[in-house]
Amino acid sequence: MNFQPKLKEVEMKNMVKNICAAMVISLCAAGHLSATENNPNNDNKFMEENLNLTQEWDKTFPQSDKVDHKKITFHNRYGITLAADLYVPKNVTGKLPAIAISGPFGAVKEQASGLYAQTLAERGFLTIAFDPSYTGESSGQPRYVASPDINTEDFSAAVDYLSTRDDVDAERIGILGICGWGGMALNAAAIDTRIKATVTVTMYDMSRVNANGYFDSMNADARHELRRQLNAQRTEDYRNGTFALGGGVVDPLPADAPQFVKDYHAYYKTPRGYHKRSLNSNHGWNKTSPLSFINMPILSYSDEIRSAVLMLHGEKAHSRYFSEDAFKKLQGDNKELLIIPGANHVDLYDNIEVIPFGKIERFFNENLR
Repeated sequence: MNFQPKLKEVEMKNMVKNICAAMVISLCAAGHLSATENNPNNDNKFMEENLNLTQEWDKTFPQSDKVDHKKITFHNRYGITLAADLYVPKNVTGKLPAIAISGPFGAVKEQASGLYAQTLAERGFLTIAFDPSYTGESSGQPRYVASPDINTEDFSAAVDYLSTRDDVDAERIGILGICGWGGMALNAAAIDTRIKATVTVTMYDMSRVNANGYFDSMNADARHELRRQLNAQRTEDYRNGTFALGGGVVDPLPADAPQFVKDYHAYYKTPRGYHKRSLNSNHGWNKTSPLSFINMPILSYSDEIRSAVLMLHGEKAHSRYFSEDAFKKLQGDNKELLIIPGANHVDLYDNIEVIPFGKIERFFNENLR
């Protein structure tokens, strides 16, 4: 359509040129504004909620006098604000290698992940232990939902945060995932090339265990029945306007409880590891959380991880097969599986006599350079 029938060709070209120039200036200005607002060093953190974080030391492990500790927040690309504990070695200067830590599945940062974070900070790393989306002190509604996508994103969001700190070397960032977050860590390493080294501890493949049951005991008919039950629960939740919870670790223990359930009870339901914000210590996950895991395998591209990976698992852990099978798929000479003699699944949560912190330290030092 010709809006200017008498406009000369040269004038038309100049007008188009001016309009395009104005659009470029406008887009550049908008881009500058966005970059400024998203700069984590800027006080205007418009993407983050103000969380009411507990300030007292309420961990399941004693505070170290070798590191400085404080609470911090950061956000993922879904707009969820994550709460974390930051641990920094005392009396250090310059840019440090950094490690983001989360897990176990159904735990909070005041439990095993915090112990790992503080211990590795004592060994020279800047670390954060974070609560995954929808759990602990992190934001997200409804509460107590797990997601293979969002929880993988949580690790990358932690890398976003660490990469932009003045005291972190952005080329020396690693992650560590415990239990179900071991699988999330591998998934994050497959997609996020900024992650230079990954450690998994007593790893669970949450897609596999939800779709196949423990020890791959579930067939297609059983899986169909599980889907039917979960979708019926969706209807019930919507009707009730709430989300039913599945319950945490069983308590009291039935007489015929498997040994690994007894091990979980010994951690989550006793003073050893109990925490008031831990799902496993209390009322558990949203019942329908397994749905997305059943349909979405998290380790589809783990064979394309080029960065270094160290996988740790207990010799006597019921979950050992998850790490052994996942390790078989990894490629390259910078991958290692270490089986800890005599250890069960939860020994690697908090037993400092069993957890090979020296090995973990050497691995990160060798691969975060």
